[in-house]
Amino acid sequence: MMSSILWLGGWGWVILGLVLIGGEVLAPGIFLIWFGLAALLTGAIVGLTDMSWQIAALVFAGLSLVSVFVGRLLMRRKGEEPDAATGLNDRGRQLVGKVYRLEATMTGGEGRIRIGDSSWRITGPELLAGSEIRVVRVEGATLVVEKA
Repeated sequence: MMSSILWLGGWGWVILGLVLIGGEVLAPGIFLIWFGLAALLTGAIVGLTDMSWQIAALVFAGLSLVSVFVGRLLMRRKGEEPDAATGLNDRGRQLVGKVYRLEATMTGGEGRIRIGDSSWRITGPELLAGSEIRVVRVEGATLVVEKA
């Protein structure tokens, strides 16, 4: 079995790459694809050069590390965390940057505001009812606000 895989040379790596990419399609998680790309590149390098399977395995390991690192950088650009772009499961993050009108005066730098069907605790400067506020950040279940 091993000798037949070695006989394939670069094509063995290409087949492995396609199997890994196919595995990514069946079980998505954006992880196997980077190893699949590394295997495809290894197959191209082995096909263009005459190297032993041991060197090819080291090339694959190095390319795997590089492709996973580059893949993580590419995914991070879309959002620091997977849920950061959508705010999924973090409703407070969805409110950051939005402007609301106070229904009650804030006293002692604290108050409450009704947003949708929820009541939120807010902290910030003392403001009168009717003032417009902007949500600056979220600290636990408290919205930190400023005058808009």
